[in-house]
Amino acid sequence: MTPQQRSNCMRRIRSKNTRPEMLVRRFLFSHGFRYRIHAKTLPGTPDLTIVGLRTCIFINGCFWHGHEGCSLYRLPQTHTDYWRQKFLRNQERDHENRLALKAQGWHTIEVWECQLKKTEREQTLQGLLRTLNYIALQNRGAKINYHYDDEENLSIAAEQE
Repeated sequence: MTPQQRSNCMRRIRSKNTRPEMLVRRFLFSHGFRYRIHAKTLPGTPDLTIVGLRTCIFINGCFWHGHEGCSLYRLPQTHTDYWRQKFLRNQERDHENRLALKAQGWHTIEVWECQLKKTEREQTLQGLLRTLNYIALQNRGAKINYHYDDEENLSIAAEQE
């Protein structure tokens, strides 16, 4: 690729409202969870914030956040020092943001892009639902709504107050 082609390609990469993020948002909304998107007042600007559960969800791209052992993460062959440092900075920033959120009393959940591939998507989303349901049950101040989804599995959603 020429530098101009590479620049155009990189310019089209979005940081908000990505396909993996939209998959998670639609799934959670369909299961009764209400959330805020891209809360700028919280460290790291979480992709989703469920205020009633004090839970932040980060949906990370495997390439940009350096997901080790993932097929979607590969260190570029040119300017490797620059990219290695960039990925390390991103990982350190992610870690610092999670620590800051924990210090403020927030739960954090990290969902990786590779976990939302077709073959793993259902398992990942059901695991996310179980985790949020557990947090909802532990959160004494939340008003719990019970309902059954299409497969007659019990789903629990906390209403925000």
